[in-house]
Amino acid sequence: MWNQRTKVFFSALALALCLGSALQAQEKQAFTLEDVFKKGLFAQRGVYGINWMNDGRYYSQTLGGADADYIVKMDITTGNAVDTLFNGAEVQLNGKPLQFDAYSFSADEKQILLATEEENIYRRSTKAYFYIYDTQSKSLKKLAEGDKQSYATFSPDGSKIAFVRNNDLYYVSLPTLAETRITTDGEWNKIINGNADWVYEEEFYLSQSFQWSPDSKRLAYWRFDESEVPEFNMQYFTDLYPTDYRFKYPKAGEKNSVVDVFVYDLEGKKAQKMDAGPEKDQYLPRIYWINSDMLSLVRLNRLQNQLDILHADVKTGTSKVILTEKAKNYVDINFTDDIKYLSDGKSFIRTSEQDGFKHIYHHKIDGSLIRQITKGAWEAESLLGIDEKKKTLYYISTEDSPIERYLYSISLDGKKKTKMSVGKGVHSVNFSPDFTYYINSFSSNETPLTVSLHTAPSAKQVKVLQENNAVKERLAKYTIGTKEFFTLKASDGQVMEAYTIKPHNFDANKKYPVLMFVYGGPGSQNVRNQWTGGREAWFHYLTQQGYIVACVDNRGTGAKGRDFRQMTYGMLGKYEVEDQIAGAKYLGGLPFVDKDRIGIFGWSYGGYMSSLSLFIGNDVFKTAIAVAPVTNWRYYDTIYTERYCGLPQENGEGYDAYSPLSHVDKLKGNLLLIHGTGDDNVHFQNAVMMQEALIQANKQFESFYYPNKNHGIYGGNTTFHLYTQMTDFLLRKL
Repeated sequence: MWNQRTKVFFSALALALCLGSALQAQEKQAFTLEDVFKKGLFAQRGVYGINWMNDGRYYSQTLGGADADYIVKMDITTGNAVDTLFNGAEVQLNGKPLQFDAYSFSADEKQILLATEEENIYRRSTKAYFYIYDTQSKSLKKLAEGDKQSYATFSPDGSKIAFVRNNDLYYVSLPTLAETRITTDGEWNKIINGNADWVYEEEFYLSQSFQWSPDSKRLAYWRFDESEVPEFNMQYFTDLYPTDYRFKYPKAGEKNSVVDVFVYDLEGKKAQKMDAGPEKDQYLPRIYWINSDMLSLVRLNRLQNQLDILHADVKTGTSKVILTEKAKNYVDINFTDDIKYLSDGKSFIRTSEQDGFKHIYHHKIDGSLIRQITKGAWEAESLLGIDEKKKTLYYISTEDSPIERYLYSISLDGKKKTKMSVGKGVHSVNFSPDFTYYINSFSSNETPLTVSLHTAPSAKQVKVLQENNAVKERLAKYTIGTKEFFTLKASDGQVMEAYTIKPHNFDANKKYPVLMFVYGGPGSQNVRNQWTGGREAWFHYLTQQGYIVACVDNRGTGAKGRDFRQMTYGMLGKYEVEDQIAGAKYLGGLPFVDKDRIGIFGWSYGGYMSSLSLFIGNDVFKTAIAVAPVTNWRYYDTIYTERYCGLPQENGEGYDAYSPLSHVDKLKGNLLLIHGTGDDNVHFQNAVMMQEALIQANKQFESFYYPNKNHGIYGGNTTFHLYTQMTDFLLRKL
């Protein structure tokens, strides 16, 4: 017979066994690199390919099948398809259903321009064969014969299509497809018409370099004379003998293309050069049609510390400077290039950071200031558009937090500022052309992407178009780390944003190694309150292996105003590395961090930062991984490098003092150097020169190259291989 004590004992044992079984059943699973990079464990669904149609209630979307592509018309309020505009299964090309890579509509939406067999040239440029599909007659016609074309674009009235082929600009008239050649001097590595050269494409985000006038009677286009730009030679290792690829790449301090803007009159068959001033060593990164007779040109000097807006008469080419902005360091055109001319022709809206933060300004057509519309110690990050009927502007703002983004509206007179976003995190917005509806894409660190439809200006939610609760439920089974945001102070007292990702079973009584992730380049931002996958999924994988992952947005990064971003001017690397070292020391001082096991990883500018931090911070960092790093700014292009460093002929110390090549002798820890041999952006030369410098300094390190891979290092099994390799290195060396 059991006594009372025996009963209590076995009852407690049974309860413990039951609880243990329950806990075991609920125990979270570890995930693998295959789960992340091959099975898409962290992948979330979105609403992609939204192309608003003339009636703002509808958009078109591509649906791809196994053997055919479709374009369907969607009712935005229901999310349901209401019409099939292109049925690839019914349209045959060479005996097979037509499949396409991109499409666009004519103004009346009766014709669709389809790009097929598309090839990438550089980051933003492509070429393809184009076909015109008539939605009424269901007929298909090839746009042009001969070699592939780039940037085929309908004229506003839908009667013509312009394109670039072999560095010359053409247009065809519809429906006859009669072809007219506008330029005749295009030549590889010499003259480019209607397409940008490498450095404009990469650094000014300009690829298509022509624009139709509003009345479809003229074409404005850029002409690049790159005859005197030095060539860079890359080799592709695919055949018995490597293939040489030579292209014009102006490195810091070298000659740029001479760039002009022309306007071609289709009726007069004559091109008129726009007067952009006598200086040839300058930049013309933007043009805007004010009306069919007047063109706006944005001009930057070589040092990019003076911006001018010119208005040019397209018939005579004569121009006048209507606005000039000078900066102590530089004007970043990619950051402040929101210029919108109002339809009344009397004024325009632009953004500038002349008061220390990016804000919105209203100017008369002669350039004189009407008013500054937004103000404050925050940034109007992007001007989304202007509803002229309601005299309302819409913009994305950092006013609430530098690590979050929210939609705001404000009237042209600077009044009635309204926060429209709901939900703490990052919002991005896509407005319909008539500003009746907008699509809001929202996520936070704890909330996967949610896409919803709203009316403007009320911000009323009409419908949730996509949720990703299934992602959160799926990931709940796995050992996902915990991300926490915090701030640090730089040596000058400025506040820096940061985060850590701790293991799911974090124990404050243990000591953890830390891997810091860095990019750190001018205007960048890694610390944001949003849901991410890909590389951050790898960080969560590392937490499973017992690491803490951390990130610090050093001085020089974005979302904190001009002075915070531009303080690194003239000496890239100095303050950024100082801040990463300070971040590592802060982390090393935490009771749960092993200060002798702190590493750092970065890609591109981040690779520059990780290698430099390991060298200079050799008493703080044990290990670094540098992927596709710049190793001396003399090796990088003119526009980017000179914007932040000036000319090497005038600032040699700024180029060399914080080049990793100048500090290889300080290496004490473990370095893994990775690069793609086909990188047209940050050339493989950077890694070669780093390796040679390390060898001559008698420093041991590890390196790996990816044959023929570009700056992104991807394709086939490459991404999985890369992250497997980096993981193995960290497990051995950190």
